[in-house]
Amino acid sequence: MRNYSEIIIRPLLTEKSNLMSEINNKYVFQVSLDANKIEIKKSIEDRFDVKITKVSTINCRGKNKNMSVRSGGRVIRTNGNKSKWKKAIITLSKDDKIDLINGDFS
Repeated sequence: MRNYSEIIIRPLLTEKSNLMSEINNKYVFQVSLDANKIEIKKSIEDRFDVKITKVSTINCRGKNKNMSVRSGGRVIRTNGNKSKWKKAIITLSKDDKIDLINGDFS
């Protein structure tokens, strides 16, 4: 089995995820692309010592990015792709909490 640091990349701290954690006891993490729900559940339960009731995953596709650079009086236009990534929404049991702000995650 892989280490939890290979599966959990980072927590996603946004306004929406903050509201989800306060109201619904749900937390959002960026996870490895090849991790499945069972591995995600085990790694977060081991890392934070909590009980998870549900794991939802979302594959976020990488978007196209265009860029223009001025070089020597000419405009050079290039394009590329942002990398794809995976998001996991974790629902905890009613008694458990994860304190991401004060350093529970490293």
